[in-house]
Amino acid sequence: MLEWEPVIGLEIHVQLKTRTKMFCRCENVWGEEENTRTCPICLAHPGTLPVANRTAIEWAIKLGLALGCEIAPRALFHRKHYFYPDLPKGYQISQYDVPLASGGRFVLPTAEGDREIGIVRAHLEEDAAKTIHVGGSAGRIAGAEYSLVDFNRGGTPLVEVVSEPDVRSPDEARRFLQLLRRTVVELEISDAEMEKGSLRCDANVSLREVGESGFRTKTELKNMNSFKFVADGITAELERQREIYEGGGEVVQETLHYDPSTGSVAPLRSKEYADDYRYFPEPDLVPVEPPAGIVEAARAEIGELPAARIRRLEAEVGFDLAEGLVSGGRDRLFEEVPGDRRGVANVLMNQFAALSIDPAQVNAAELGKLIEARETLPRSTFAEALMATGDPDFRADSYLVEVAISDFDELDPVLDRVIAANEAQVTSFKAGKEGVLGYLVGQVMRETQGKANPKVVNERLREKLGA
Repeated sequence: MLEWEPVIGLEIHVQLKTRTKMFCRCENVWGEEENTRTCPICLAHPGTLPVANRTAIEWAIKLGLALGCEIAPRALFHRKHYFYPDLPKGYQISQYDVPLASGGRFVLPTAEGDREIGIVRAHLEEDAAKTIHVGGSAGRIAGAEYSLVDFNRGGTPLVEVVSEPDVRSPDEARRFLQLLRRTVVELEISDAEMEKGSLRCDANVSLREVGESGFRTKTELKNMNSFKFVADGITAELERQREIYEGGGEVVQETLHYDPSTGSVAPLRSKEYADDYRYFPEPDLVPVEPPAGIVEAARAEIGELPAARIRRLEAEVGFDLAEGLVSGGRDRLFEEVPGDRRGVANVLMNQFAALSIDPAQVNAAELGKLIEARETLPRSTFAEALMATGDPDFRADSYLVEVAISDFDELDPVLDRVIAANEAQVTSFKAGKEGVLGYLVGQVMRETQGKANPKVVNERLREKLGA
């Protein structure tokens, strides 16, 4: 059997949340009525001229520095030609061989050590308009009855981050993307929400035999709008390529669509090459020559990066919890909440993470009181209190008056009833099936309406069952 090694490179589009668009002064907003945020410039009326957005350039420099890139002393905008309905000029203003930032290294912490993912470039460009395909399959152009174009998004500033083909698994691609998103959000340059399209990811995927030094034919995966779908789409494409090679065939370079409803990939079009776009320097825009002062000011605004914080917190709570806290944006709150470090981390990564609460709005001291008392509170009371922590007036004391049932005299009759009513589960537990105990604990919690202390229930059940 051949052993295969995945070779994956990512292209990530980060939509900047500047007040206005990249080359015009139209308001840059999401979710407005279709075609209400447009002007002659972003609709490509004859005679109009673009003017570059200074803030977008400064933010792109900041992201480039955070990615370990070199900032070009002189960068050029280019015209990238292609003919789709979502591009009224017939070309996109982008950057080609002289990008704003290039040659970076992004550190991806793992349990085994740091992985470095090379960054080819981070360049500025304008977004295309949004095409909506009506009818057909899952909103795709194939089989659609007709298509509509919303030009509100056209001209929105984007930074495209292109990685080297250094990613070696679907899970690593997911984790890289999550950590990059966290970095972008903390730089305060984008909301980076995949479901809204302000963060989009394409993947270039190929396989080679383990030990093979060169690269084989790659395909490009598009239309993956969640971290899970990125990993799932890459997994599906790697499996497809493996089957082709092991069946004696050759992979064709093409662009593919991943359909999460079926878990399969399907061709969109043949893969374009740079020559197909007929790049040439944009004659209506001067070169970008960022002064050293602007670059250094951007560098000074970059605090401790997420990757470094994962390593710092790892010593306290272990790698998995540290990565989860940082990637989920809950590590700042974690550092402020007093109490047992692992206990706090587990609550933030489990019960708290399931709630739609902005960590920045939580009173850390009050949350610490609540977590410290969680073993003495009824489960339902703790859940209710945790849900209320996003309220600026939240006080733990109002919930701490309720104490979980821990007294054996009160619990034992309930435990005896549950044991008597579940003879099969009791027999299974005594035969060595430990997992059954959780079911019995759940039955006790249901009978006490969540007011029993689950730790005491667990221990008392074991005593009664002779464990």
